[in-house]
Amino acid sequence: MLKDKNIFLRPFIEEDSEALLDLLIRNRSFFEKFSMERSIDFYTRESQRKRIEQFEEDRKTDLAYNFGIFKHDDSLIGTINLFQVLRGSLQSAFIGYFLDEQYNGKGYMTDAVTLVIDYAFNELELHRIEAGVMPHNIGSIRVLEKSGFHKEGIAVKNVKINGKWEDHQVLAIINPND
Repeated sequence: MLKDKNIFLRPFIEEDSEALLDLLIRNRSFFEKFSMERSIDFYTRESQRKRIEQFEEDRKTDLAYNFGIFKHDDSLIGTINLFQVLRGSLQSAFIGYFLDEQYNGKGYMTDAVTLVIDYAFNELELHRIEAGVMPHNIGSIRVLEKSGFHKEGIAVKNVKINGKWEDHQVLAIINPND
């Protein structure tokens, strides 16, 4: 478990499937502005239970690390993950996250990103973490910059979101111990 004064992060467990489903359903239209469209099957308890099983398998095989973002009253308010973990000469991963719309702008995601960066650099011994954010998502770019990421450029039409190829601002952070 990773924690600070406002939140804690922990890997998902099967018992989280209902809370995860609730978070996704409540925020569906908000989240889909920034990510791929999901099939109706995605929004079922069984689908979320299977996703949580896959999260555990990905962790065991060092491919991805998925965490729930919880307030100290144990309520799930978001998700954060390191994915496409590459070892060897790269030692890198991408970061992705979603936060319940009602908690945006309160510092929770900056706290979560900071915790994941510390985990990635000190526990996983990664060298670089990269993020891609649609340029109009100013809040997300601010979260990353406050967490130490720097802008590297624009990846033109690199992610298909809601049927349209979208540009993404590329940001990255390098392990200061390397």
